[in-house]
This record gives sequence, C-alpha cells and structure tokens, in this order.
Amino acid sequence: MSTTILPLFDKSLQSTAIWLEEIQSEIGPDRAFAWRVLSVVLQNLRDNLPLELSAHLGAQLPMIVRGTFYDRFDPTGLPKQSHRTDEFLASISDGLHGSRGVDPREAVHAVFGVLNRHLSRGQIDKVIRSLPREIRAMWPETEVAN
Repeated sequence: MSTTILPLFDKSLQSTAIWLEEIQSEIGPDRAFAWRVLSVVLQNLRDNLPLELSAHLGAQLPMIVRGTFYDRFDPTGLPKQSHRTDEFLASISDGLHGSRGVDPREAVHAVFGVLNRHLSRGQIDKVIRSLPREIRAMWPETEVAN
C-alpha cells in the first residue's frame, strides 16, 4: 500500500532519499545538510547552463529535487558567465555559508556524482559539454567529446 496519496510522491521520496544517502556518504551523515548541498550545487549548475538545457535537466530530476532546482529561479541574465572554477566554487561556498563546513569542491563532486549515477548518459553529456571548460573539469567523468 502506498504511504502517501500518490505513488508518484512515493517514488520521488524514495529517489530523493537515495540521492541524499549518496551525498551523505561523501560529506557526512547530516541529512539536512546533504539537502542543502544538493540544493546549492544544483541551483549553481542550473544558473550556468543555457535555459533550454536547464529545463531538460530539471525534467529528469525527482519531483522533490526538481522543486529545489527551480527554487528562487530567475532566468534574467542567465546563463552566468562564470568560466572559472574559483568563481563557481565561491558561489557554492556563499550558498553554504552559515552551515557546517564542507569543501565546496567536495560538495560539487558529491552532487555531480549523484547526477552521473541517476540521470541519462545523454543528458549528462549535454550538460558537461555546455559547461565552461574549467567547471567541466570538476565533473567526475569528463571523457565526453568536445
């Protein structure tokens, strides 16, 4: 029997729990902090992608994760022109400010790894190819043709 009103919610809750567990295995056991890391990294990734690609990526996320992906979304001036790793990581660090410490590079690696494992290879390849070279280099698997 379904634990929620709709099986769609059950599936999204289950998928989100798996994603958070995978992030926790890399950054520590705090589930609320794993959610914050997932949210901040996804939103920064979203803001560095062309709008159409961002929408396609969002459509592949579990429904609950999709909510945080689009939270405070303002397409004005997007995609950002962050072409350097340090700018991207500074934005992650700013988003995590006030929470327990984690290296922003570790946060990015954890979330990018989850995306690698759970989204279609074709979608991931498009995302990687669209990122500036320095940000692309942070992706766990970068053997994507240019």
